[in-house]
Amino acid sequence: MTDLVPIRRALISLSDKSGLEELARGLAGHGVELVSTGGTAARLRELGHEVRDIADLTGFPEMMDGRVKTLHPKVHGGLLQVRDNPEHAAAATEHGIAAIDLVVVNLYPFQQTVARGAGRDEVIENIDIGGPSMVRSAAKNHAFVAIVTDPADYSELLSELNANGGMTSLVLRKRLAAKAFALTAAYDSAIASWFAFADQGQMFPPTLPLALSKCQELRYGENPHQAAALYLPQVRGAAGVAGARQLQGKELSYNNLNDADAALELVSEFRDGRPACVIVKHANPCGVAEANGLLDAYTAALQCDSVSAFGGIVAVNRPLDGATARAITDIFTEVVIAPDADEEAIAAFAAKKNLRLLLTGALPDPARPGLTMKTIAGGVLVQARDNGRIGRDQLRCVTRRQPTEQELADCLFAWTVAKHVKSNAIVYAKDGATAGIGAGQMNRRDSARIAAGKAREAAETHGWPEPRTVGSAVASDAFFPFADGLLAAVEAGATAVIQPGGSIRDDEVIAAADEAGLAMLFTGMRHFRH
Repeated sequence: MTDLVPIRRALISLSDKSGLEELARGLAGHGVELVSTGGTAARLRELGHEVRDIADLTGFPEMMDGRVKTLHPKVHGGLLQVRDNPEHAAAATEHGIAAIDLVVVNLYPFQQTVARGAGRDEVIENIDIGGPSMVRSAAKNHAFVAIVTDPADYSELLSELNANGGMTSLVLRKRLAAKAFALTAAYDSAIASWFAFADQGQMFPPTLPLALSKCQELRYGENPHQAAALYLPQVRGAAGVAGARQLQGKELSYNNLNDADAALELVSEFRDGRPACVIVKHANPCGVAEANGLLDAYTAALQCDSVSAFGGIVAVNRPLDGATARAITDIFTEVVIAPDADEEAIAAFAAKKNLRLLLTGALPDPARPGLTMKTIAGGVLVQARDNGRIGRDQLRCVTRRQPTEQELADCLFAWTVAKHVKSNAIVYAKDGATAGIGAGQMNRRDSARIAAGKAREAAETHGWPEPRTVGSAVASDAFFPFADGLLAAVEAGATAVIQPGGSIRDDEVIAAADEAGLAMLFTGMRHFRH
């Protein structure tokens, strides 16, 4: 491959004309012939440049509302010709094909058209055909042709032309070609995704198009020997951690992002309720509470398990105030995430230089649709995200005793939290706050006992006369396969139970609940989280 290649002719066709003036001036300064189409040609002439119309190059007029203009052998022959191949040179001479050394193209705004809710006809019309074809031809022949698809690369191109007497280097052309193929891949992915999901209504299409853009490389993954990076979708969806504004603190790690996302997803369940606070450690909530004020909610959440909260993630569903911020800074906290924060709160966090403060501007909708993915050896598991939610009218009381209003409220609160706890999950809740959380155990009985043990420890720490599991509601993310898990909750003092039901031993578990005087509700919905 030749290293330095002169640019004598450039084909420019742009929907985004930002930076065009500087680019054209720089190319003209090196005597480059400009060939262009439609609106781009008109704009170049407005800027005072001599421009050759694409129709003049091809000898064929633009037609069909501009659908057909660059799809021509004189364009693609000029791009694909291997310059040092005698047969290619002879064919070019025979058919009057002029070499094109530079293509500057950006594509019809398909993704933007979809994002603003345009109708189907407009969406289809914004599927670019000629642009991607030129991009691919130029990128394939990068040994001789430079392809620029991003205005951010104009300055580097011009700098190289200035440094090399109007020539581009192979290193630059390779990099630009790689970027160009990534662009067409992402563009095709967006089109295929729209057809599959929006147009055809397929949740799991035969081919799952996926194109993500790297946002940043992270210091490392879950452990220092693992590399990691954050990628974003082409079209931003729900508000969340990935799009949050970081006001202060050191760079976020893989674990920070993962845990912050877990905290935000849970606190978003309460976005339309009272002030709420979630404290997360290792992607599991260790304290959750609602209250009439944010400070009270944080205090109640912290009291559930102050040991685990050390070095944790705090998420709230209201803009942070100064008093709550100062309370949060009393212990070591990795990340705080909130919709917003007032000046007093920001000042309080500023004293903790390593604490990260993330502002989302809004909270994601917990009921939104979407897909989740997990890699396995040799494949990817894909499922609909767990957006299931249960209201009072969907609960079924299966015991002789009905729950009180407070028990019912605590059941629903505990159930909401249990949805976000690693299985097997047991959550005790009382008066709008978690009393004990047991997560990730291999059997449900042990989760119940661990949660009760944490409640006893909290009572000792804070000098309470009894653990808050006494008189609490208990939630289980899946059914109790045996009565032993239920009885462990009874031992802890729970008076109401909420669980999916559906076990072949439901009758046995219901009988145990009746014997213990419990009120038990069935949801008919399971929330496994592995």
